[in-house]
Amino acid sequence: MINNYSRFAGYTPLDELMIVDIPISVIISARNEAKNLQHYLPFILEQNYPDFEVVVINDCSHDSSDTVLEVFQEKYPHLKVVTITEHDRFKTGKKFALTLGIKAAKNEHLLFTDADCMPASPNWITRMAANFTTPAQIVLGYAPYNKSKNFLNPFIRFEAVKAAISYFSAALNGDPYMGVGRNLAYTKTLFFSAKGFASHMHLMAGDDDLFVNQHATEDNTIIELHPEAFTYTDAKTTLSSWYKQKKRHFGVGKYYKSEHRRMLSIDAISGYLFYLLLIICLIFRFEPILVLGIFIFRLILQIVIYSKTFKKLDANDLLWYLPGLDFCYYIYINTFGLLATFIKTTQWK
Repeated sequence: MINNYSRFAGYTPLDELMIVDIPISVIISARNEAKNLQHYLPFILEQNYPDFEVVVINDCSHDSSDTVLEVFQEKYPHLKVVTITEHDRFKTGKKFALTLGIKAAKNEHLLFTDADCMPASPNWITRMAANFTTPAQIVLGYAPYNKSKNFLNPFIRFEAVKAAISYFSAALNGDPYMGVGRNLAYTKTLFFSAKGFASHMHLMAGDDDLFVNQHATEDNTIIELHPEAFTYTDAKTTLSSWYKQKKRHFGVGKYYKSEHRRMLSIDAISGYLFYLLLIICLIFRFEPILVLGIFIFRLILQIVIYSKTFKKLDANDLLWYLPGLDFCYYIYINTFGLLATFIKTTQWK
């Protein structure tokens, strides 16, 4: 924890809003997202940025997405729509849709989000694009979940924050291994030089984390953590929808580079064993004072480090539930990690 997260705990994003005019193409793949497009797309189309287009791929939608997009096109000339129609013999996935969107984009620098995401401010594009004034080819942004009173919400947010701390820390330590497609940017040159998603096109998921895992390096990757650069989305509200989402995500973890699988496995297994041995020692009353002392020491260490990182990631309220959330997290991460060995995802929506 100290070795991996300390640098991130002390990291401070650039507060100054730079003047940037790098042409940007914002790319959104949407399947049956009429309601979300109606609500969220204006916040993207009306960003405070001098030179950008928004490319929406209407991926085989059978709702009113086409009508919604047609209305928006009349009002916003910088909106470009790419339509994919359903084919009986050829089933497409998100990677195919994104590839068409990238080809249709007129600009070199690409910024990705989802149809159900809302930028935290009108300066989202500016904050993300400013990182391309450096040699960076990949920009890792942050995409938190909105707070709600749903019983799943604290844990879903905690899991997302834990993942963010891990991959942002790794990037700062010179070993980036993943990003999230709800807030991610990279260059068109990098995409085509890497042959796009060709190496994992057969997988329904992984358009974001697998692409970053395969092509991010210490020299070409940078992070953006200013609160104005966040993109927010609603968390799942039912166990079935959340399970479906996590099944898709965990199904690609086994395709990460071996050193990254090993790093994530060590964290998951060591956390699980800590709680398992804690419970066993307490049940059999093996040095209970010493055992509780170790637990309290670890908890204090977590609070010291997490108080800084959780504040950066808009999750300060979760610190109050840290012991319970952390325990559930390691049970969950190991259970899903085991299930991922047998998971095969066949659809992205």
